[in-house]
Amino acid sequence: MRNVDAAGLGIGDDYPPRIMGVLNVSEESPYDPSVYDDPGEAAAYVDEDLIGEGADIVDVGLESANKSFSVLSAEEELDRLDTAVNAIESVSGDAVFSIETRYAEVADEALSRGFDMVNDICGFADPDMPNVCREYDVAVAKMASPPDLERPGALEDVDWAERRSAEWERNASYADYIYDALKQNGLTDKTIVDPAFGGWSEEKTLEDDRETFRRLREFRGLDRPMLVSINRKNFLRSINDRSTEEALPVSLAATSMAVERGAHIVRTHDVAETRDAALVGDTFARERIRDGDGIRIEELDVTTTDEARRHIERLGGDPDAATACTMRVFELTGLTRDARRALASAAADRTAVFETGGDGVLLAGKPADLSAIAAVTAECAPEFGPTERQLRDMLG
Repeated sequence: MRNVDAAGLGIGDDYPPRIMGVLNVSEESPYDPSVYDDPGEAAAYVDEDLIGEGADIVDVGLESANKSFSVLSAEEELDRLDTAVNAIESVSGDAVFSIETRYAEVADEALSRGFDMVNDICGFADPDMPNVCREYDVAVAKMASPPDLERPGALEDVDWAERRSAEWERNASYADYIYDALKQNGLTDKTIVDPAFGGWSEEKTLEDDRETFRRLREFRGLDRPMLVSINRKNFLRSINDRSTEEALPVSLAATSMAVERGAHIVRTHDVAETRDAALVGDTFARERIRDGDGIRIEELDVTTTDEARRHIERLGGDPDAATACTMRVFELTGLTRDARRALASAAADRTAVFETGGDGVLLAGKPADLSAIAAVTAECAPEFGPTERQLRDMLG
């Protein structure tokens, strides 16, 4: 995993998780505590409530990304830039300042006036954005989005059959949409990927966000640090039916899990609490990097075939080899003696089978081998119970 330098701030596996606080100079923004139109008041908020609480990065928004509002033009965003620039010039604390915009023109102007990085919520839909970021040699957060400046995050609106193929669309999951969108117009050396949590379109479901979160490790296959914006999001609030005001505990639980799964930046309005949760996740994450005698070894965070496939594709290998890269271990109980024998016979040289006593069996192997075992076992031992399809699902 490559690290990224954002104006001297290291981001990646070699560094602790970074916290991105939020300042909005947009009067239509839905979260009032972060909204300021007076530069002095904005600077005081940044010093006291963001940097003072532990924010490493301050993300400044010129407009609300809420889909219920009209999209501002580049000219309208530029009209608000003075307030943002005056605010950061008045801040006394030390932080990296990020400008949130979809327009390369706005990013160019903001970077020329003191901003340190870019947060592009349209994922390089403006094809000049990566060129501007390379010219200034700055970090840029790239959110998964369609190639449309007016539809940030609305991946359901993409004609995937035309973009990829009808077959790809039939087989693709929502996480596949995100992965493909993040590759749109390439990645700079200092790109930070953002899998776009939240209700960016009417068609997006809570389960889409939950699938994305479950598969968060896969986005490490892009070989870039990862930003997550999950603070008080609906896919978390709905778990316990919490209002936005009541949703801090679920956000903090998810923050720890996200960092443990590989997130490097957490964007939040609750800086101090989120920082604590992120450090807990970081403390209990696996040690991925080992160095010695000039050799660097990275343990790839691979727990599923899909996660392995992403890394193999990145390195130019055969994606089908992913089925040989992961090991699954299952304990099966409630088996008859004949079913246990059929299972052991089907496993044979493919995998390890250990009888645990009673009616139990411990089964370990590669996904492809386990799938083959499921087919043979279901065929030769009807008393086993589950059908081949059910076995494949259980051992998948």
